[in-house]
Amino acid sequence: MRSLTLTDRLLSGVDNALRTLFTTPAGTGRPVPGAGLPEAELTDAERAHAGRLMRVNHAGEVSAQGLYQGQAITARSEKVRRTMEHSAEEENDHLRWCELRMNALGAHKSCLNPLWYAGSFTLGALAGIAGDRWSLGFVAETERQVVRHLDEHLGSLPPADERSRAVVAQMKHDEAHHGAIATELGGSPLPLLVRKVLMPAMSKVMTRTAYWV
Repeated sequence: MRSLTLTDRLLSGVDNALRTLFTTPAGTGRPVPGAGLPEAELTDAERAHAGRLMRVNHAGEVSAQGLYQGQAITARSEKVRRTMEHSAEEENDHLRWCELRMNALGAHKSCLNPLWYAGSFTLGALAGIAGDRWSLGFVAETERQVVRHLDEHLGSLPPADERSRAVVAQMKHDEAHHGAIATELGGSPLPLLVRKVLMPAMSKVMTRTAYWV
């Protein structure tokens, strides 16, 4: 089997972008967490809130796809590239799970998903160009912040909505695992300004906007 050229990886990236934005990727085929639980009796306000939270989570997974694909294209190490691609495949499970929950709750995808993907793809590619250690450090820090964000959602989702809570809990477990792998592979801690100011600010813009749009 021949090695993939940069052009091959770019074309693959375009294909992945189209699949992420306009289809429901299959991912690894893992079953939906909480699928055997009964659908909750929610008030209209609770249903709307839960649907919007799942839309935020779905938009976050669209961003994750962009991030991982951008990093995979520019990764210097084949091992790092394969790790990024495997993590992206598992994140596709999250996309599918979130979409199913949005459908059940009567919510729609964020209209700005192409923007979230493009912005994250650019950041991921730039991190990869900076070097694998910085790229992996960016993944590790991103996943740490995502875990905190999912914790907030677990505290905000209606207690009766056990299906959504099961999905978010499994996503949180997976995100922590992806962050740990990035650290083990040699990810470097990011500068304080990036970790404490820039990344939280970008996350806040995305989450607050995706909640409504």
